[in-house]
Amino acid sequence: MLRRTRDKIMKVSVNDIELLTLSEIRKGVIKHFINRDIFDEDMKRRIEWVLNHKYEQCYKKLKEEWDPKLIANGVQSVPTDPDAYAQLVFSQPNYKDRKDRDEE
Repeated sequence: MLRRTRDKIMKVSVNDIELLTLSEIRKGVIKHFINRDIFDEDMKRRIEWVLNHKYEQCYKKLKEEWDPKLIANGVQSVPTDPDAYAQLVFSQPNYKDRKDRDEE
């Protein structure tokens, strides 16, 4: 969530937890290079891009790791839809997320 407060500070939060605050001065520095008329939309676009890019890179690595494992697990067909593919991987008995792998 991206929102402005009354004193024109921009706050970025996720699940109601504030992650970042941009003061008017910091916003002004960014606005030196980004038109103020599109500033809010541009900040939203940048945050969305970062999270989508992270997802895409993680999904690519997940597929590289799990395509051979699914074959070894005897899976006959894999979905082409990324969410369905991830759900298939998560349902495998030998699947472990990062925390579980780190704890081993």
